[in-house]
Amino acid sequence: MTAAVLALGVGAVTASGCVWYVPALTDLRAGADRPVSRRLTAAACVTGWATAAIAVLLLLLGVPVRPLTGLAAVGLGACIALRVRAAVRRRREEREDAACWRALVPSAPSVPGVRPQAVFARWTGVGLIAAATTGALLLTWGKGHGVGTPLAVAAPAALAACAVLAAVLRTAPALARRNGPARRP
Repeated sequence: MTAAVLALGVGAVTASGCVWYVPALTDLRAGADRPVSRRLTAAACVTGWATAAIAVLLLLLGVPVRPLTGLAAVGLGACIALRVRAAVRRRREEREDAACWRALVPSAPSVPGVRPQAVFARWTGVGLIAAATTGALLLTWGKGHGVGTPLAVAAPAALAACAVLAAVLRTAPALARRNGPARRP
């Protein structure tokens, strides 16, 4: 695949990503009207999409693969660091809000534990990242070590399926506890 075709594909995906980065830019522009955690999340989103846009420009300029990979790694690292910081800040903000409500209303409900949706998202996300990394490594360096294309495609697909299965299995007990015992007619 030529660099121009790859740039066209990444550019199309980046342009269609406006449904995420335009609201994120709005959150950043709002400044102190938004909570810090929301602004950090928006900064992570904009950083990720900006990295993709810069990669498109570098692909069109014919930059070699190694600097492009370095750019993607730095952008991904910055995006992940901002998102983790936002999650930590969000939890702190939720604890502060819960403490304020407890001070105002003694019978206010406390902050619940880990939500099943968060458990599912974490397990699925980690598994899909592992599958994508495995696929990229097998497609890039696997041919030199005797790995065929079917295996390079099947292995990440199996990893992704296992990740979704693990996510469902980890989420099911929490959902069962939240919904109570199943009732039979």
